[in-house]
Amino acid sequence: MRILNRSATFALAVVAASVSSTAWADNASPVGLWRNIDDATGKPRALIRISESNGALQGRVEKVFLAPNESPICTKCEGALKNAPVLGLIILSGLKKDGAEYTGGRILDPDDGNFYSSKIRLMDGGKKLEVRGYIGVSLLGRSQIWQRQD
Repeated sequence: MRILNRSATFALAVVAASVSSTAWADNASPVGLWRNIDDATGKPRALIRISESNGALQGRVEKVFLAPNESPICTKCEGALKNAPVLGLIILSGLKKDGAEYTGGRILDPDDGNFYSSKIRLMDGGKKLEVRGYIGVSLLGRSQIWQRQD
């Protein structure tokens, strides 16, 4: 009887843990610190802090991992961002929750200085973030998978 009670208690604990982790995944938020992984090289490029203000997300570069030939400034950016330091730059903005995704935003690629339409979605229970930048329609773009750091 005692063994049966332990087994039942253990089974209940496993069920409770799986339910709570599923609930956490459903309520996960992209707010936090993310490691940006270059989709071409597979190497880390930056740490980006995503925050929320008035229902919209934005992402600011907190740390950069530069190759020896890369510049720490946005030389190809235009206007007020011309020659701005990449460190501290807001590269994601205007993303709003739309079902399981956040859409309607913009992303800046400091390598080419261009802004693209953007959408993001959480993956793997909130441990990964698919970030898509595109022109016009989502099919014409590229995606990166970012890894949660906090």
